Amino acid sequence: MRIIWFRLRKALGGRGGDTGMSTSEYAMGTIAACAFAAVLYKVVTSDVVLAALQSTIGKALDAPF
Repeated sequence: MRIIWFRLRKALGGRGGDTGMSTSEYAMGTIAACAFAAVLYKVVTSDVVLAALQSTIGKALDAPF
């Protein structure tokens, strides 16, 4: 299989393959990162998560030494 790949690569001009992202791939990556950040922001600022964080911090501050 490796020999076939080598011959195909050589026949196509010796290109080793793409080593980076194109502009459209950067755009899609940026959109995906923004969407993930928006979802994460909504989860972290939800009432349930805020109550859990306040409870955890309250328990940590009231811990006996």
